Amino acid sequence: MILTITLIVSAVAAVYLYLTWNYNYWKKLNVPGPSPLPGLGNFPSLLLQKRPVSDEMDEIYREYKQKYKFVGVFSNRSPRIMITSSELAKDVQSKNFKNFHDNEFGGMTNKEIDPLFGRNPFLLTGEEWKVKRAEITPAFTTSRMKALLPLIEDVCSRMTKYVKENGGTVQDAKELSAKFTTDVVSSCIFACDAQSFTSEKPEIREQGRKLMEQSFSSFLTIIFIMNFPTLAKLFQIGIVSKSMEKFFTDLMSEAIRHREASETNRADYLDFLMSLRNKKEISELDMAAHGVTFFLDGFETSSVALSFMLFEIANNPEVQKRLRQEFLKVTTDEGTVSYDSLFELAYLEQVVNESLRLWPPVAFISKKCTEPMELPLTDSRNVTIAKDICAIINIWSMHRDPENYDDPLTFNPDRFSPETGGTGPYREKGCFFPFGDGPRQCLGMRFARMQVNRCLYELVTNFKITVNPKTKVPLKLDPKQFLIMPLGGIWLDFEPISK
Repeated sequence: MILTITLIVSAVAAVYLYLTWNYNYWKKLNVPGPSPLPGLGNFPSLLLQKRPVSDEMDEIYREYKQKYKFVGVFSNRSPRIMITSSELAKDVQSKNFKNFHDNEFGGMTNKEIDPLFGRNPFLLTGEEWKVKRAEITPAFTTSRMKALLPLIEDVCSRMTKYVKENGGTVQDAKELSAKFTTDVVSSCIFACDAQSFTSEKPEIREQGRKLMEQSFSSFLTIIFIMNFPTLAKLFQIGIVSKSMEKFFTDLMSEAIRHREASETNRADYLDFLMSLRNKKEISELDMAAHGVTFFLDGFETSSVALSFMLFEIANNPEVQKRLRQEFLKVTTDEGTVSYDSLFELAYLEQVVNESLRLWPPVAFISKKCTEPMELPLTDSRNVTIAKDICAIINIWSMHRDPENYDDPLTFNPDRFSPETGGTGPYREKGCFFPFGDGPRQCLGMRFARMQVNRCLYELVTNFKITVNPKTKVPLKLDPKQFLIMPLGGIWLDFEPISK
């Protein structure tokens, strides 16, 4: 009995020691920071999902920002720094990029275990990231974006028909936005109609949902991979299931075969990938990986951003009226809008930027230190950041900091008006970066803005949008979601406008 108790106590002590042995890391360097919880670090909600992680980060940010440019924190048992200075955040992403050129999650997968995610430019590191980014950069030129606009317009027409046939009321703006972005990216990548607006549970939509599903088990898998990378590799634990991997690779293969058989001349993303295959002899698996990257970038984050934009437009009638007036001024005789006009509408850009400021789809990004360097802790003291230490850049808090923005919790598109310099002063200060900043800024930003702009044009010109009473205002964030998402959804009413 005594031996059993001794073994149990020893085992518990060993586990506790393992979970906390590194917790004096920042104390040794005399770097301030909050005390971590055993095994959970300073962000327990990443695992417990009791409150939004953005709230935990915001509390730390506000407690330390007046005295320090960064603080020492722990993600589970791993030391991190959390940056509290917008100028330092900008430097880490731009001026000091060579020291922080990898994303934190870059080392959590590989091509053998996760063929799709392992080839994703967001997760790639070092020179391999540069090669893959260089491969796909030409896909986002202005001429190619213009060629994709008719495909987006076709989806917009289906969306308008869907909303009208449903009596003008849509239960959840996030679901409407997800249907729209799913159909757009499916058309642009796989040259197919995902049928989000006509089918009850379209397969591509369901697979996309599963791919981005943020369940408790998926969080455990990611945490296990991050904390035990050797064991994860040994047991072939990946992020994407084999069935999902097969679905997207088969989808790409079928799209290629159909395009080659039909000899269709269509300047979409599939056309670009096929040209890339012919020039650089990339495999169909590489093409599928590029396709999934485009799918994820254009589908999930864009739909999240779009749903909040629709909420703010519905919640601010004067903003909606002004936006509709701007749209009507550039509407052509055919009842549509040109590509150039979409990017020349000043007030539309203000509305989009203000929504991205107040509701950035991602609360934070994390950059891994690839070469040790000194960072300023205060104006008078520097601290050497070791290799592999990650720097958390708190987008949520910096976008809502009253020292960066007047009345930051109020939706005010005029703060980004051309008369005040647009986003320029805020970018210069380093406190506006919804797509990241520097060389690893989101590559699909132009495409994302194009589909969002065209969607807003479609809905605002065809409907009067109001907030349904089922929406819980003020909005609160869902603690079980990694992306910024509202608890209980965003419910909006769409009243058709007579033309």
